[in-house]
Amino acid sequence: MYVKVKSTMFIDTLQFELTEGPHAYLKAVLKDDKGSVCSTLDTVLPSEQRIFTWRGLNDLPYGVYTLEMLEGGDNLKTRLVKRI
Repeated sequence: MYVKVKSTMFIDTLQFELTEGPHAYLKAVLKDDKGSVCSTLDTVLPSEQRIFTWRGLNDLPYGVYTLEMLEGGDNLKTRLVKRI
């Protein structure tokens, strides 16, 4: 996987760090602690950019979330905390 989350805590945005290698397409799904989908992101990753920001998450309630990312053929799950 060529994409990793910069921090496991967030307020209203999530930042991804794009590591070396080809970047094409990223699909991310943010689920709450009950497994319900709260937000999704489908984007083409810019090849020249190293930091990518997912905006618009300030309407989500505070709590624990699971981020599932699919980039290329890789699948990654990460636990995140939305805080004040």
